[in-house]
This record gives sequence, structure tokens and C-alpha cells, in this order.
Amino acid sequence: MMEYPDIMDHIEIPIIEMEESLFEVIPKLSSFISMAVGDMEYSFEQMRFGARGHRLRQLIHALAQDSHNPFIIVALMILKWNFSNVTDDDWGLNESRGAACEFVAWQFLCHLNQRETIEFLLEELPPPNRKPTNVCEAEQGHPGSTSNDNSEVTPLLSRSSISNAVFPGKQTGHASQHGEGTANTQNNTTDPIDISPYTQFFGLNALEIAAIAHAKRFLSQRVVQRVVNDIWNGEIVFWDSLTVHSKKKPQNFNRETADPYSRLRVPVYRKMFEAAFFLSFLMLYYSVLVERKEMSIGVFEALMDIWIAAFAYDELSGLVDAGVLFYQMDFWSLWNLGIIGVGFAFIIARAIGLTRGDNYILDLSFDILSLEALFLVPRICSLVSLNSYFGSLIPVLKEMTKAFFRFLPVVVVLYIGFLTTFTMLARDRLSLKEMSWMLVKVFFGSGALGLDSASEISPIFGYGLMLIFVSMTNILLLSSLISLMSMSLEGVMLHAREEYLFQLSIYVLESSNSRRLTYFMPPLNLIPLFCIRPMRLFLSAEAVRRVRIILLRATHLPFVILIWMYESTLRGILSQPATELPSISSSESGTLAFEPDVGNEPVRVDHQDRHKLHPVRPESTPTTQIMEMIASIERLRVQVERATANLEAQQGK
Repeated sequence: MMEYPDIMDHIEIPIIEMEESLFEVIPKLSSFISMAVGDMEYSFEQMRFGARGHRLRQLIHALAQDSHNPFIIVALMILKWNFSNVTDDDWGLNESRGAACEFVAWQFLCHLNQRETIEFLLEELPPPNRKPTNVCEAEQGHPGSTSNDNSEVTPLLSRSSISNAVFPGKQTGHASQHGEGTANTQNNTTDPIDISPYTQFFGLNALEIAAIAHAKRFLSQRVVQRVVNDIWNGEIVFWDSLTVHSKKKPQNFNRETADPYSRLRVPVYRKMFEAAFFLSFLMLYYSVLVERKEMSIGVFEALMDIWIAAFAYDELSGLVDAGVLFYQMDFWSLWNLGIIGVGFAFIIARAIGLTRGDNYILDLSFDILSLEALFLVPRICSLVSLNSYFGSLIPVLKEMTKAFFRFLPVVVVLYIGFLTTFTMLARDRLSLKEMSWMLVKVFFGSGALGLDSASEISPIFGYGLMLIFVSMTNILLLSSLISLMSMSLEGVMLHAREEYLFQLSIYVLESSNSRRLTYFMPPLNLIPLFCIRPMRLFLSAEAVRRVRIILLRATHLPFVILIWMYESTLRGILSQPATELPSISSSESGTLAFEPDVGNEPVRVDHQDRHKLHPVRPESTPTTQIMEMIASIERLRVQVERATANLEAQQGK
């Protein structure tokens, strides 16, 4: 252990230039992090406060002072994903390397101002050797622009487009001593390797890649959650105008210049209208079940069929926009697929029954429809997961379900063994179906039933075997299953905050990652599907997009009015209290402005950039005064926490 500092001193901090590509940044950071972590396992907290993070902090300072490469956060998140998926090395060591990537990314963000934080986290990763194309091309339908359409609608690229790319030498295993790996990287030694696993990240931003890589500690940090909350509330928007030449770009919302229709893309409003859609869906669903017109289609059933088709088309559009990799991260995606599957099964069975006039198929179709409540009712309650308590229960249920299915093969093997034995012993008295149901009842607690039927199974072996089966199932297996699920519950609850913020981040990003300029809410999304899409055959792409914009403005005006009324009322409420509070301004007092974040490094905020993001007005409103006072108190608290953290780090060294 005494040689550790000497070895660490030989590791050279990589130099990352501004113009270097992602494929040049990744191997440099990978080599340094591999050697900085070494062969020991460290936790995220040890890197944060202990001496083990000394070399990582040196890298952070070097990146913050000398590097402005836009691919740093993206490269660290890709490395986190890479270390988490390595199977031919010690898993604990690669977990430490992944934690180091999260630590470096978090601390690097603490050195950025607000504008730079938005750019590093929310700028989409462009394809290699290609300039970022206009996102508006996603909705063009001109036959001559097919390639652009594909590249913009889907965030994933075909591997053939980058099959000839060269990825510089990568080192993710045990690093050689005396800085050999870093030297090779800095000498630009390149080796052609297969980069196809990384093509899935093109078209995604750093936050989406972090969610895919399960970078839960990174996503739970305050500097990241501040961006997530701003996206959720509409303070950070991706679309600020609704014109033919609009481009998707993350930026701060400017109420004076933004198009009112751009507020339709704010995740909190989208979720509100989504909840209203599901409530109307549920009302139609119960109306159809109560009405139950078997030989004809009623008004409620026709509307419900439209709702099912609109929801299916909206879900398909979301899948195309997000990509399969990010789409599967959403916990409620399985519920959505269940709603669509059961809905279409009902429509198909209903159509067959009405065509043939078969009463059995008609009854079966309504039986299928009754299964819809298993998916529809929990899906409506998905907004409850935004609460920190209920949101923590979702990862708990996921882990407990995984533990149950891992334990299920043991139960199946034991059940089949006893079922075979009991069926052979009672072959002349009980059938296979009767014996199967008897053992199922015994397994779920009806031990008395099995003991009463033991003599009927076999006068000689019945009681002994049934007693063993009851003991193993009701005592051993069920107790083991409960203990295993309790361990999963305890493991998740230890990191409940990280798990909740991770699910919340996915929830927000899933609502804001659409690459389409015009988003039609269901069931209005069926209008452009049947009316505008055929126009692509004889209209130009610009004309089609102009028609989509006009149609959106005509059909979504009530939604925009509701949003405007809500925001106006909210601004009025916030402007009422505390009219006599004194104004506390950092610019007036001459103090250095800090972003309120918990970290070991100070956050540098350029006053010039801040004035660009939030222009200073001659008159300060009461809301501004309150926010400035809260920010001043927060700055004092953060400075004390940082000083304490630095003191603990020095004591650890």
C-alpha cells in the first residue's frame, strides 16, 4: 500500500483538445480512469471524500481549466455503460471504474455555468463525419429526402454509415504501470476496432446515455437534477418556435420571444393532458362494459376504438423517437404495450364475431376487454410515482419481481418432482388435473387438504410424502422466498433517493426527447395520420410541414389557452406575497455568484453569460427579490459544505 502514491504519480493526466472527436476522447479518459482506480475496489463515497479520489480530482481540475471539448460528459457516460457491461473481468473493479466516471462527470459539471451545463448535458450526439442535420427534416415526406428522414426520426444510425470509421486504441482492462497506456493514447496510436456497440448512442444526449448506463449516482446529483427539474417545468425548452425552419436546441425559456404553442412540449403539461386522456379512456372503457351491445357497435365503443388507435399510434411515435434502447428504460412501457395488445385483441375478436354472427366469439371479445383494466387502471396512477414515497416503490417492485422469477425455477423443479410421484401413486384414484390442483392448493397454504387426501394417494407412502411436501413448501420455500424479497427491498431502500431520482429522470426525458417539430396529442394525432401523410405523395416537404403547423395551431388552441391561463394564474400567485422584502442582489453587493450545488468544487458562473440567460431588468419584482434572497442563503450554505468536504478530504490524505 505504500507504493500506491508512487505509482499514481507516474500517471499522466490526458490532454483533451477542443477539436478532438468522441472516438479520441473515450480512450484517453478510459486509460486514465483505469489506471487511477488501479486494482482496488472503491465506492463512490470513498472517491468523493477520501484520498482515493485525489488523482480523479486532478483530472477534474485539468478538464475544467484546459478543456472545453463538448464530448467529455458523453464519453464518461459511455465509459460507465462500457464498464458496467464488461463480463471478462472482475465485476467489482469495473463497478469502481464506472463509479469513477460518474464522479468525474459530476464534479466537472460543478465547474460549468448554466449555459455550459445545458450544452454538455442536452446537446445530442451527432453522427461521426456528419454535421448535425436540421431536426425539422424528421417530418419531411418528400421522396427525395428519405435518408434524411430516417436519420432524424430515429436516434439510431445504421451501422453501414460508419462501418469504415476508426476508433483509437482503447484500454479498459488492467492498466500497465508507469503510464504506458496514457502515453500510447497521447501519441495518437490508433487501432481499428469494432465500434458498432457505440452506434446506439448517436442521436442521444448525455442525460439519456446516463439513464441507459444506469448512472444513478450521477443523475441524483443536484446539479443534474436542477436541469431535469427545469426541463420538467419548462424552464429549459428544446423548441422555442413553431416555423418551417425551427431547430431542436436546448435553451432557456424566454417568455417574451417563445411561441405559445411551444409550451405544448413541456413535460409537465404533456403529462397533465396525458392523465386527462387516460381518464377519458377509462370512462369510455367502463361505458362499453356497462352498455355491452353484443350485436352492434355503440357510440361509446366507437370512441373507445378511436382512443385505442390514437394511443397505439402515439406510443409507436414515441418508440421511433426515443429508440428501443431508451424506450425500454421507462417502467410504464410494459403497461402501455399491454393496453395496446389487449385493445387490438378486443377489436379483432369483435370484428370476427360481428362478421360471423358468432355469439361465443362476441362473448369472448368482451372477456378480453375485461383484461384491459389490469393495465389501464395502474397506468392512470403512474403520475403518483412523481411523489418521492410512491416513486421509491416502483424500483422496489421491480427488484422484488426479479427476485421472485429468479427463485421460481427452484419451486417449479420441486413441484414437478412431487407431482410425478403423487400422480403415479394415485394413478387409479386421482387424475393428473386433480392432483395438480391439489398440490397447488397445498403449496399456497392448504396443508390440511393435502394431509386429508394423503391416504387416498397412497396408504403406505401418502402421509410421509405429503408431510415432507407441506414442510418444504409452506415452511422452507415460502420462508426463503420472503427472505429473498426482503433483502431486495432492503437493498433498494438503502438507495431509495437515487432510485427515485433515476426513475424521475427517465420519466422527464421520455416526455421531452421527441425529435418532431409538431406533436399532436392523442386522439388528435390521428388527424395528421390520415389527412396529411397522403399529401407527401404530391406536395413538397416544406409545404407538408407548413400544413402540419397550421393544423396544429387550429386543433390545439384550447390546450394553449389552458396553459396560458394556468401560467398567468401561477405568476399572479407568486407575485402577491412579501412585497416589503429588501432586494439582495449579488451584482449590487459585489460578491462572487455561485450556483447552489453540493460538491467539492466551486461552481464558476460568468456574469456575462448569466446576463445573457436572464437579462437584468430595471425594476425587480417581489418574486425576483424572494429568489435572490433564497439564492444568497443557499450560496452561504453551499460554501460551508464545500469547505467542510475539502477539510475532510485533506484529513483523509
